Amino acid sequence: MSYFKELGLAEPILRALQEKGYTEPSPIQRQAIPALMDGRDILGIAQTGTGKTAAFSLPSLHRLANDPKPRQAAGCRMLVLSPTRELAAQIAENIRGYALFLNLSVQCIFGGVPAGKQAKKLVPGCDILVATPGRLLDLIDQRALTLRNVEIFVLDEADQMMDLGFIKPLTRVANLLPEKRQSLFFSATMPQAIANLGKRFIKNPVKVEVAPQSTTAERVEQYATFINQSEKTALLTLTLQKGLDNGEIERCLVFSRTKHGADRLVRHLVAAGINAAAIHGNKSQAQRTRALDGFRDSRIPVLVATDIAARGIDVPGVSAVFNFELPNVPEQYVHRIGRTARAGRDGIAISYVAPDEKPYLRDIQKLTGVTLDTVPLPANFSEQAAQLPKPARKPAGAERGEGDRDGGRRRKPGGGGGNRQRKRNPGAKVTPAGGDNRKPAGRRPERRRSAPASSN
Repeated sequence: MSYFKELGLAEPILRALQEKGYTEPSPIQRQAIPALMDGRDILGIAQTGTGKTAAFSLPSLHRLANDPKPRQAAGCRMLVLSPTRELAAQIAENIRGYALFLNLSVQCIFGGVPAGKQAKKLVPGCDILVATPGRLLDLIDQRALTLRNVEIFVLDEADQMMDLGFIKPLTRVANLLPEKRQSLFFSATMPQAIANLGKRFIKNPVKVEVAPQSTTAERVEQYATFINQSEKTALLTLTLQKGLDNGEIERCLVFSRTKHGADRLVRHLVAAGINAAAIHGNKSQAQRTRALDGFRDSRIPVLVATDIAARGIDVPGVSAVFNFELPNVPEQYVHRIGRTARAGRDGIAISYVAPDEKPYLRDIQKLTGVTLDTVPLPANFSEQAAQLPKPARKPAGAERGEGDRDGGRRRKPGGGGGNRQRKRNPGAKVTPAGGDNRKPAGRRPERRRSAPASSN
């Protein structure tokens, strides 16, 4: 008998879990599900990829299935709030899978698509609504949605909500929710500010924690290269060319602090023959979906992302994470490198540290308790960098549309669609560039936390 059957979950849910091959729960599921089945509020500390969605979905679906009620116009019985579009879509997809044999309606709303179409879908009401805060409040203001029927409320990735400046929208949502409800509050880290936010939503919660706060993945090798900001693009390009050609890199995520910087970096990579795409808040939803789909099916092996967009990227087989720019909020580093070394695999995280980012590195190492190994620049770095082509002027990769079907990892310099195939070596790991140390120069940045996002 599986653990999930022992919990007494409804038979249709057990059947859906059997189809998914679920037999053993993750640590967060083992700790959270029994308390939620008893109707308790939850304060959960767990990172993305630990099984949180099933932890809060399964007992919630069980409750809704065992207490059927007619759907209320423009209403929902369960509300899940997520910080980003990609994560909201991923949560909704997983819930639909768990509810496959239940007569429950699941809707998902977020920005970047016409609000009118979403409003029409909400007219008859639904059982479960997954939403980003901005679009949720937009539809409430349009009288297309009401929260008065919410019985279960889930706030996921609370620390990211705070970083994105959603404190005021969340406060407003808290005031619109019924007083009598079950509340679930999840965060990857739990500094005092997040704990104070939680008090607005949860009462006398059961606290579950599956990993020490602010720790990094044990199977991730972490490195730092000290380099001038102006030289970072060349170093990344040369490292990716080598890694994609010799099979050391299967898929990799590159983190940029700004949207403009992500686009500029993609143009440089494409010009050097690397199939890459950017994903951030200024992209249309179609562009974001196309880039993420290409990354998942390996047509696009390099995805350049901002922290805002990256929260919904849960893709297996990410062999490396590059911090092209260090985050100015140290907790964000934990989230970034957690995208690799999943499902028992090893991973590598390489951070490029400009002189003005050294304070950020100190904060990261203090928070995580991990000292990053230093890797110098290659001995012939300047000569190789000088031979790289100029950046492409037009978008490429996923942003060009559906034209690139060759499935290649590298493209011919200048954006050509050659069929050059890389060598397969699944057991290999990407090796950071090494060589002579160089003396960097730069300025020390103003220390500040992330600014509120303009769009979710």
